[in-house]
Amino acid sequence: MADDVNRVASLITDNAEITMLINNAGVGATAPLLQSDANAMSAMIALNVEALVRLTHAAVPGFVARGRGTIINIASIVAITPERLNGVYGGSKAFVLAFSQSLRQELEGSNVHVQVVLPGATATDFWDAAGLPVAYLPEEIVMPAGALVDAALLGLSRKEFVTIPSLHDVTQWDVYEAARQAMAGNLSTNKPAARYLAG
Repeated sequence: MADDVNRVASLITDNAEITMLINNAGVGATAPLLQSDANAMSAMIALNVEALVRLTHAAVPGFVARGRGTIINIASIVAITPERLNGVYGGSKAFVLAFSQSLRQELEGSNVHVQVVLPGATATDFWDAAGLPVAYLPEEIVMPAGALVDAALLGLSRKEFVTIPSLHDVTQWDVYEAARQAMAGNLSTNKPAARYLAG
């Protein structure tokens, strides 16, 4: 896979006409860690994390130099609810979200837009590959792929950073993100919190 990724990275670097990168390649798993194959987990990290970083790194310098570009990273709702599926998969998607958050800040003012999409269960062959056919999932939690794409593109047209197509009450995300931002300034101090000091 590394050779394929490097070949695509070279194409991105060498082609100034490319103005959008969609990091959508990925695999998942539903089995618990103790029932998972170590090599399969490593391959998942290589595709979900390493390939995404490599291709983004190939695209960003040209986008910045030309003063325009779009990067769309496909994460998952398990980025913020990793208990739902295999922990390595959840961890890989949490990385995609965190990487996108950092990248967005790094590229502020460059006219390069970053969007991270957090799909819920979607009617694709992902589930068969992950070991749980989509037919076994409750119909009310599975979004048709076309509806997901339409929602993500609408979010992109609105310049959203985080797009969660299946989250109907967006204020829930706003509260979550506000709490994270409020905590950020209190996470590094020169002494332990009072609850960790000997009595």
